Amino acid sequence: MFDMSPSENPLVEARGLGRNFPMRQGLLGRPRDIWAVRDVSLTIARGETVGVVGESGCGKSTLGRMMLGLDAPTLGEMRFEGRDLANLTAVEKRGLTRRMQMVFQDPFGSLDPRRTVGAQVGDGLRIHQIVPRTEVKTEIARLLEQVGLPATAADRRPHEFSGGQRQRIAVARALSTRPDYIVADEPVSALDVSIQAQVVNLLMDLRRDLDLAMLFISHDLHVVRHLCTRIVVMYLGRIVEEGPADQVFGRPAHPYTRALLSSTPSLHPRKDNSAHGVLPGELPSPANPPSGCPFRTRCPVAEDQCAQAVPTFRDMGPGWKAACIKASPSVAT
Repeated sequence: MFDMSPSENPLVEARGLGRNFPMRQGLLGRPRDIWAVRDVSLTIARGETVGVVGESGCGKSTLGRMMLGLDAPTLGEMRFEGRDLANLTAVEKRGLTRRMQMVFQDPFGSLDPRRTVGAQVGDGLRIHQIVPRTEVKTEIARLLEQVGLPATAADRRPHEFSGGQRQRIAVARALSTRPDYIVADEPVSALDVSIQAQVVNLLMDLRRDLDLAMLFISHDLHVVRHLCTRIVVMYLGRIVEEGPADQVFGRPAHPYTRALLSSTPSLHPRKDNSAHGVLPGELPSPANPPSGCPFRTRCPVAEDQCAQAVPTFRDMGPGWKAACIKASPSVAT
């Protein structure tokens, strides 16, 4: 059974991460900073899958790239086994590249159509010398079979496979370096629903069998609830709620989490999906965010004081917190 609370000795740790992008309004306009992620702190333990959810544009993918070291944070620190990624030598960074891998949203776009599947799955084996050269072909076959593909797939090219099979190939390539930590950025959003379930079940099996730590980014709440042990809810670049999956989905404490869940169609055949709609109002522009609580312009319980300052986290229970002055556990609709 997984410990649902943040680990005291995490494998991966983000401390106050922030990432901005300069934007110029007009040819002669003064440059302004747009913050995609603001003051995010997060831990992931070995063997734990943390899900990050929120609307498009909330900063999920930017956070994922920073938590893999692909993008350097403007503010804050990203640590792996207690080591700050910004202070590592080139040799140390190369070693961590082997242990930290990513599965992208578009399986076809992430694979080279000109090269065989075996060549691409074998890249990590050769670059990081995972196995002797004489054993590379055997290891490629083992990796493909591990993700549910025949060894003969190694001789074919990506266009010869379905979307779900291509994502399995991408997973095999990520596993080739024997990582401890994987960031999966919307890995099933481009797949049919039936194929989504197969890939999600594969990821669950791999997490259990290999004791992988995983950051799973998605806008599909049903998938996240099925796969993840802990949930992070983001809005306009900030975490607004974080906690065990059962608590966040069963008793959401933040008004945004409740709105997000109520706007998601139910998979239960006896529930009336007609009551589920879109979130009220429009997502504010990151270039001109609201003062105080970022969700206040769409919040049904907002008060005047919500405009004064960004709310601090309130403790909702073990490993569970929400950034709202009126946060309280409720029953999900």
